[in-house]
Amino acid sequence: MSSKIKLGILGGGGDSLIGVLHRIASSMFDQFELVGGVFNPELKESIIFAEEIGLSTNRIYEDLNTLIEKEKALPENERMQVISVLTPNFLHFPMAKQLLENDFHVICEKPLTTTYEEAKILDALREKSQKVFAVTYTYTGYPMVRQMKEMIAAGEIGKIHKVDVQYYQGWINEIIHDKEKRSSVWRLDPEKAGISSCIGDIGTHAFNMMEYLTDMRVSEILSDLNYLYEDNKMDIDGTVLVRFSDYAKGIIRSSQVATGEENNLTVKIYGEKGGFKWEQENPNYLYMMKDSEPVKLLKPGHPYNSEISLDGTKLPPGHPEGIFDSMGNIYRGVARAVKNEDFATGEYPDLAEGVRGVNFIEKTIESHKNGNVWVKLNN
Repeated sequence: MSSKIKLGILGGGGDSLIGVLHRIASSMFDQFELVGGVFNPELKESIIFAEEIGLSTNRIYEDLNTLIEKEKALPENERMQVISVLTPNFLHFPMAKQLLENDFHVICEKPLTTTYEEAKILDALREKSQKVFAVTYTYTGYPMVRQMKEMIAAGEIGKIHKVDVQYYQGWINEIIHDKEKRSSVWRLDPEKAGISSCIGDIGTHAFNMMEYLTDMRVSEILSDLNYLYEDNKMDIDGTVLVRFSDYAKGIIRSSQVATGEENNLTVKIYGEKGGFKWEQENPNYLYMMKDSEPVKLLKPGHPYNSEISLDGTKLPPGHPEGIFDSMGNIYRGVARAVKNEDFATGEYPDLAEGVRGVNFIEKTIESHKNGNVWVKLNN
């Protein structure tokens, strides 16, 4: 019998980018075996897709209810153990809730839910069930992001006083300026995406990166969002001022209409003794800056890196690693947790980080709608 963790997937069929990302990531390190799921709302389409990727169709189900019923009828050592939820945002909560209630471990795309109240319900359910629950803030899996986190924790740049995270994309430009198109895309539909597009999709990554790297908690925010058109109900650009404390401040700049930008997530963290800069589009390079020294460049795979950074590096120095590898490192952390093996803090973003992310989204919208005022996060 295979010792691999049996994985099921909800959503992610067809030409879904997130689907192929999760499937490839789960196959790294030989920890998971994809055995089935519900890839599409139409059973016929799910079966066709399963055949296309070379997966047996005997565990391709019509819906989540059927999956749970059939899987729980199997012997415990044969049934799915972990389910990845890759559906549109509005389905995250009901699916994750049902999975926790039926004793499955969960990996969920962000945002965790469309409301903070839903997120708190999931948090209580996970606490009761004691199941592993990961939220895929993918960029936390990059080796040099993990290296930066370790060096900050070790005091390499001293007391942090400024954090600047930019996440710029331009993909929604071709949609937002066409009234018909912007009325038909699920990411601009509050019923499916929740109350936010830009902040809910990429701003929450920036927020998570801030807290993940610094191990500080944002206490207050002030936001200014752009909707561009009166009939558009979802933000597509925004700036958020951040307070960690009286001495530590920050800014999140996110946009889906940054013309010409692709996936420009850039992190800059400044402390009393130095600073770090990292860019997602060039993820192998971590820049360390000090006033009295030349800029230092750190790269993955070298012995000067931390244990968690090296653990997440699959190739020798000089061989580029990317977003598939980053997600693969998160799946590896989940596998260790599911198997009750030792794993380091930060190997996978947990449910608490997902709850924080949803609270951030709601407070960002609240700040903007109340006239761009400071609001406190629930800490």
